[in-house]
Amino acid sequence: MDLYKRIENDMKAALKEGNSDKLSVLRMVVSAVKTLEIDKNIKSLQESDVLQILQRQIRERRESIEQFKSGNRQDLADKEIKELKILESYMPEQLGEAEVEALVKASILETGAATKADTGKVMKAVMEKAKGRCDGKTVNQIVMKFLK
Repeated sequence: MDLYKRIENDMKAALKEGNSDKLSVLRMVVSAVKTLEIDKNIKSLQESDVLQILQRQIRERRESIEQFKSGNRQDLADKEIKELKILESYMPEQLGEAEVEALVKASILETGAATKADTGKVMKAVMEKAKGRCDGKTVNQIVMKFLK
């Protein structure tokens, strides 16, 4: 079963169970998918597009958690943490740092990158290979470590 169908089925199950937290998060994801389908004028998105939407939602939650904690709003931070856990459950298994470093090294060799000016080329190659299994911020830090 593809990811989007799984999200839709889980949304229906959350509605039946009365799980309002999960229902609200999944409705936001489904809405974002539908919006992107309309914007791209296509019938259904690829799984990689759905993964990008999930990654964007996860990044937004992480940023919100940091802001709420710095603003002493632990109640709102806790709500965002719950939503983050729900979103992360739909992501594929995340790569470890050593695996990301191996991908970065291979991509540097493939692209012939040598300086920090080539960061974009390396990032693009790594993110295509990783397909949602690692965070762009982490990849960027590792790329910067290897490029001079």
